[in-house]
Amino acid sequence: MLRASGWTGPLQDALGSARDRFRNAGGAGADAALWTLIVALFLWAAFAESQLFVVGLVVGSVLALGAIGLTLTYGILGFANFAHGDLMTLGAYVAVFAYVSGGSIGPLSFGFGMILALLSAALAVAALAVFVDRIVYRRLRQRQSSVVIFSIASLGIALIVRACVLLIWGPQPHLYEPGVHRALDLPVGVKIKPDQIFIIAAAFFIIALMYLFLYRTRLGKAMRATADNADLARVSGIDTSQVMAWTWLISGALVAIGGVLLGIQSQVTPDMGFSLLIPLFAATILGGIGSPHGALLGALIVAVSAETSTGVDLPFPPGWGTGYKPAVAFVVLIVMLILRPRGLFGAKS
Repeated sequence: MLRASGWTGPLQDALGSARDRFRNAGGAGADAALWTLIVALFLWAAFAESQLFVVGLVVGSVLALGAIGLTLTYGILGFANFAHGDLMTLGAYVAVFAYVSGGSIGPLSFGFGMILALLSAALAVAALAVFVDRIVYRRLRQRQSSVVIFSIASLGIALIVRACVLLIWGPQPHLYEPGVHRALDLPVGVKIKPDQIFIIAAAFFIIALMYLFLYRTRLGKAMRATADNADLARVSGIDTSQVMAWTWLISGALVAIGGVLLGIQSQVTPDMGFSLLIPLFAATILGGIGSPHGALLGALIVAVSAETSTGVDLPFPPGWGTGYKPAVAFVVLIVMLILRPRGLFGAKS
């Protein structure tokens, strides 16, 4: 009887409008709560665990370079590249091979030879990434293979790269410049090494260049268009094959630079990139797949959360200080998937 009445249409419209307002209000409330939580995390870390906060910024800067490269390959090529971490390791080892020690740049522990080694690593890994795409991934695209096949192939590439690193350089760790390097005392009681300042500055400078490239150049806009809709970009006249080649080139260079900076921060080991693979994926998903600035913020959140967690003194579980630090990336990722599955800056579904 209600269905037959003349005022059911306006009533249904009113109910639908109220439901939409409720959803929007709930979404806005969840977003506000999420951003409040992020700001609270950074404020707490900066004031309560200031020394670990600085270390988190350094590690986060390195993660950001790898996460931006990962979000580019995932957004444009559409699969999870499990070889990303091992390419980071390869970049660090190429710099070990190319670095010629001699003098130092001001208070830094290394000289101008490190700049040349960093460029050599970026070029070598970028060329390798393009080469692997030509002989492996392009053939899979021609066969219209599934995403699972692409991911398994990338896992195989990761194992090959790691085996080559072990075969050439061995399992022992390497240092670019051995010895103890003095740290600077900041007014707030925090110690930071000049090398760490260089890592943060170099990473943010490269990220700024990437932002200008993606949003101010024709090729960058073509890459973003391909990531949004590859078929539409192809119909519009964009050479998507060229875009994919540039994606591998840029992604390889970014992850190689991240590996070198990570080696400057600590030491170069065969599993250094693989151990960062989960944090890299966590940062990418947290920031929103296809969002470079989201990858930057996601990397900083993951790194700061992981590093400052070692300073939390909990009675249970035992050994929380270091043993559970790798699990922090999983926790952050799970919380993010529950509160905002598309990420901080991901496109709405």
